[in-house]
Amino acid sequence: MGKSSKDKRDAYYRLAKEQGWRARSAFKLLQLDEEFNLFEGVTRVVDLCAAPGSWSQVLSRVLIKGEKFGRTAWQDREAKFRQQVLNVFGPEPTPSPHAAPTTTSAVPTSSDELKPRRDVKIVSIDLQPISPLPGIITLRADITHPATVPLLLKALDPDYNPSSSSQQASQPVDLVISDGAPDVTGLHDLDIYVQSQLLFAALNLALCVLKPGGKFVAKIFRGRNVDLLYAQLKIFFEKVHVAKPRSSRASSVEAFIVCINFQPPAGFKASLENPLGVGDRLSQFTPTPPPAEPLMQDHATGAWSYTPQHQQQTDGDGIYDVSVTDLTTGNKRKDHIRWIAPFVACGDLSAFDSDASYTLPEDYVSLDPVQPPTAPPYKRAIELRRANGGAYGKTQTQQAKS
Repeated sequence: MGKSSKDKRDAYYRLAKEQGWRARSAFKLLQLDEEFNLFEGVTRVVDLCAAPGSWSQVLSRVLIKGEKFGRTAWQDREAKFRQQVLNVFGPEPTPSPHAAPTTTSAVPTSSDELKPRRDVKIVSIDLQPISPLPGIITLRADITHPATVPLLLKALDPDYNPSSSSQQASQPVDLVISDGAPDVTGLHDLDIYVQSQLLFAALNLALCVLKPGGKFVAKIFRGRNVDLLYAQLKIFFEKVHVAKPRSSRASSVEAFIVCINFQPPAGFKASLENPLGVGDRLSQFTPTPPPAEPLMQDHATGAWSYTPQHQQQTDGDGIYDVSVTDLTTGNKRKDHIRWIAPFVACGDLSAFDSDASYTLPEDYVSLDPVQPPTAPPYKRAIELRRANGGAYGKTQTQQAKS
């Protein structure tokens, strides 16, 4: 598919190049911040599966350079709108020297608006190389391998001794984000399973470096049993939300799990040598569910009702068996109760539709990507296909010449 065709099909792909972002996924993080205020009080961040670096680029511009995007830009727009409304009833106020641009502006209008944060440290990790970013420490490592933990702890704390057996950060971080996803096969059940394992790998690494009260954001694929994953994350975080940014295509099963206020269970110690997602370790920290309140029965529909003497039993996976009784017949049966995370749609509804095609103006000039892939994993495949004469192989004339 040609460049101009892709520009027309995906407005966020085109907008990312116009505003200087490395990938369209930068808008996903900005829209998540608009909803959940992810960057408030944050100075230490770990970005997992970071290539090509669009999320790290957002962190660099917000935390290190002090530019205003996401929630802060939205608040400034609202304040400016209120000032314009109040002007009707009074004199026009003096413009604030700290007025911020909107999220569609890539460069602040004045250097006075820049408010860099102090003692910022951002570490980005990926299997693929990442082109340098100002103030970002990049590591080329596998987040599923235990050897990555000492590398990350050393990057966060230069005084860390790799020979020590500790896998806990002495200087923990405020936020861990992950936009990683496997190479999809088209088999949805398989893709969802592999993505859940990648999420567990990111969670295991986050548990080693995240401070109490910290935040964790990661990509998920929504599937049939994804509510079980929500219940497992609820063991470690006070609030767990599922968010779908406006820039994420509605036709895609991807979403983002936003976990707020990290609260590890008593006696829990993170270690990639004994990771979560393997065996029954999660069942040791599954809390006992509180008693459910008895419900009144709707006699018109014959709905089931919890009895005051109901019994609950957990199977260790966040699924609770509850004895329910029909008040009309007196029959009892067991039902399964699962904790379901709140679903939130992020982003302005008036923003671009990621699934729509927009007509380009006649004078539009297609731009090159801000940062081409440094070493794409498909590079070798392209070279082999070119050597074989293209997607359909060599013609008879090419075979005769070779």
